[in-house]
Formats: sequence, structure tokens, C-alpha cells
Amino acid sequence: MSSGRGPWRRVPPWAVEAGLVLLAVLDAWINLYDEATPFMWACAGLGCAALPLRRRFPLTVFLLTLPMTLFMDVAVAPIAALYTVATRTRNRPLLAGCALLNAAVGTLAWPLSDTFSGDTTSGDRTWTLIQFVYTLATAFAPILFGQLVQARHDVARQLVEVEVAREHERALYAQTVLARERAQLAREMHDVVSHQVSLIAVQAGALQVAAKDPDARAAARTIRTLSVDTLDELRHMVTLLRASGGKETELTPQPTLADLQQLVANSGIETTLTGGLPPGISTTAQRTVYRTVQEALTNVRKHAPGARADVRLWHDTRHFGVTVTNTAPTRPSVALPSARHGLIGLRERAELLDGTLTAEPTPQGGYEVELRAPVRPA
Repeated sequence: MSSGRGPWRRVPPWAVEAGLVLLAVLDAWINLYDEATPFMWACAGLGCAALPLRRRFPLTVFLLTLPMTLFMDVAVAPIAALYTVATRTRNRPLLAGCALLNAAVGTLAWPLSDTFSGDTTSGDRTWTLIQFVYTLATAFAPILFGQLVQARHDVARQLVEVEVAREHERALYAQTVLARERAQLAREMHDVVSHQVSLIAVQAGALQVAAKDPDARAAARTIRTLSVDTLDELRHMVTLLRASGGKETELTPQPTLADLQQLVANSGIETTLTGGLPPGISTTAQRTVYRTVQEALTNVRKHAPGARADVRLWHDTRHFGVTVTNTAPTRPSVALPSARHGLIGLRERAELLDGTLTAEPTPQGGYEVELRAPVRPA
């Protein structure tokens, strides 16, 4: 954080609001006419007193500052109210209407009968038009500045989302690499080492039967026993390598669906989880469903900021699957770095189950990912 912004951010909000109200009161006091009536004083007091509520009710506070502009050339209260409205909405027609309304009220003469009387000269009408244009330009200044501040906040939020997405994708990539290496190591241990130890156990058993010397039979029995124990240890290690998820991350895949609810809860998205899967489906199928939900929620976070998601598990007599649907984004999205391998990997996983994976946009502007696979025993 820069040194210029630090002191300002340490000012308490109540002090900022109090200073703004005092400045608005001073502005009204200086510009209020000498023959001010109690009604004029009431309008000025209402406009100044409403300023602390402008963040909660920006449009209402702006409308409350308009009556005081009929009696005086004030600037602080309406400009502060217009700025707050501009930081709270993206409705450009509404902002233009507020600027026109502020300029029109600021151009009217009090009493109003003087403005609409028929004895105004051409010079007066020209001066009124000039004053209207000047007031309109003055009103657009806080609106443009408020929109700029809003855009800056949007960019800052998107940068945070980009950084979170990058960190998340790096973690997923590292996890994928580790899982691939563990799977390769498990295959090597199962196909090569376990096979050779099995041969040792078989040969030791044959030697134990054929040996005439008691010492040779005892040695063969020992070798066979150690080989069998080693095979058990190897099978246990292979199981651990295949089931281990490594270091846990926010969306760490698990070997079963036991943590699917936790995955949804930690996704950072408003998500509903409904339905269920048939009992007894294989571990591979459970992992594929888990990975599908994980990748779909990750894509929602990356490409549909502010969207809601629905995860539906389903099954019938012949098929089971999961459908992940998200609504249209509520905030503008930015291009995020991606290897574009997520859906390809999910389709490959679906093919291993003799199933299919579809991913397509919905008519409502969202997106839907569906995994469908045939029911097979574990």
C-alpha cells in the first residue's frame, strides 16, 4: 500500500461523515438567502442531515438534497449524493436522469412563478440556458468520478479473482502431476516388483518341497514366508499410493464421494447439492463423479463470476451420473489463464467408464456439464 493512501484509510468513517455534513452545512449557510424562511432552512437541514445515510439509500438521499438547490447555489450536498449514486449503480440512464434533474432544479428560480412567467426577455432565457448547461456539466463530474471509482473496484476484485484462479490451477496441476507419478509408481510396483516377488515365493515353495536337506527346507520356508509378507506389504503400499490425495488443497479430490459435500461447501460459490448415486458403484466411478463436480465448479469460479450452481446426482435402472448447471454470471468476467485440458480429461475419465460427458451453454446464459455412465457393480 502506498504511503499516500495509508493515512486517509486510517480516518474513522464517522469522522469522514461528520466532516462532510459540517462542510455541507457551511456551504448552505454561506449561500442561503438573507430572507430565508423556516421552510428553506428545513430543506437545507434535511439535505445535510441525510448525507450520512447516502451509502445505504443513495438515490433517496440525492432526492432529499434537491429541494435545497432551489433556494441556494450549494454544491457539497448534491455533488456528494450524486457521487455516491454513481458508485452504487451501473444504470447509465438512471445516472443521466439524476444529472438532468439536478441541473433542472438548480436552474429554476424561486419562487417558481418567476421561472415560468411570460415577461422574461431573450437575454434571460439565454442566461438560463447557459446556467443549465453549466449545472449539467457540474453534475456529470461527480458521476464520472464515481463510475471511475466503481470500475477501479471491479478491476481490483477481478485481479484478486485472477490470482486466486491462478493459485488454484497451479495447485490442481501440481496435484495432477503428483497423482500421475504415484499411479506410475503403483503400476511399476504391482506389475514388476510384485510379480518378481511372487516368483521368488513360488520358487521357494518348490524348493521347500523338493529339498532333501532339512536346513535347505528351513531356508526355503523362511524365504517363502518373507516373500509372502513382502507381497502383503507391497499390496498395502500400492493401495496407499493409489488412494493418497497428497497435500490437501481447497478442492482436493478424494478417492470416494464422502467429501463431496465439503467440496461444494469450500467452492466459494452459492451451490446446492441434491440427489444421490446407486449404492455399490466402483471407486473409479466415484472419483470420476468427484472430478467432474470439481472441474465444473472451478470453471464456474473462473468464467462466471457471481453465478449460482446446482449439482444434481441421479441414477436410474441403467445409468447414473451427475449434472452441474450454473446460472449466468452477474459480474463481468475476464480472460483467465488455462491449459484447456480440464474437459478433455473429464471426457477421458468418462470413456473409461463407457460413459459420455457433455458440456454446453444453457438457453438462460449459464452452462451445463453432465456425466452419464452405465451402472456396473463395484
